[in-house]
Amino acid sequence: MLIRSWNLFHGNAKPPQRRAFLDEMLQLALADEPDVLCVQEVPAWALGRFSVGDVAARPMAGPLPITRTTGRRLTAVHNGILRSAFSGQGNAIALSPSLRVLQHRVLTLNTRRFRRSQSRTLRLSPRVRLAWAKERRIVQAVRIANADGRTFLIANTHCTSSPDRRLPDAELLCAAWFAVSEAKPDDTVVLAGDFNVSVDTSQTLGELAGPDWGFSQPGPGIDHVLVRGAASSALHVWPEAQRLLNDPQLLRNGVLLSDHAPVEVNVE
Repeated sequence: MLIRSWNLFHGNAKPPQRRAFLDEMLQLALADEPDVLCVQEVPAWALGRFSVGDVAARPMAGPLPITRTTGRRLTAVHNGILRSAFSGQGNAIALSPSLRVLQHRVLTLNTRRFRRSQSRTLRLSPRVRLAWAKERRIVQAVRIANADGRTFLIANTHCTSSPDRRLPDAELLCAAWFAVSEAKPDDTVVLAGDFNVSVDTSQTLGELAGPDWGFSQPGPGIDHVLVRGAASSALHVWPEAQRLLNDPQLLRNGVLLSDHAPVEVNVE
């Protein structure tokens, strides 16, 4: 089973441009028909394209929510500058037609209660507390079965981006507890997404790869696919050439899609 994860950067290229490349990204990510594709930073209007899609940050215009259609039109003025300002964003999972969804749950990672508790523990400044509250972050958990009846719990998360890496690290631990608690005893558990922490900046990643948790080893960056309950390959990170757009019809040869590289593992 091929499981891939990619932060789509709201459909932007690197560096961001006026137009979006979401269609090209999805075409590339799904070209070889992975069994599971977990994506983050998906515009809210595009969540319906996936097997499962959940809004993290709602489309907003000032203090008021706006429709996804209006948000898409406003963002199209300059996708590179506006990004999620009007379109919102979420997490999504695309599944092979051979996989059947058994259950779908979502957990907000940075709830007010969680932030308050962690702020006391970590002794966060008011400025850091305020920044942490600005953007809702979630983990989505989907329990699936293949044609042979084997079951998997796929958790797709996008942790907070902060200079204080203790914040996403705390969210990652919360996401891991959620994934494991949603899984049944015989499930293979997969925790994937943009964790916004690396092995050098995270205590949680080391714990998850230890004997108590039993997840596979993390990759070198901040995007990961961790597997528990089945053998898996080492994490493969796409080289830049693999996500380089080269379409003469667009006259945009050499456009690098997203500021993140897709990562993937094969689960036996």
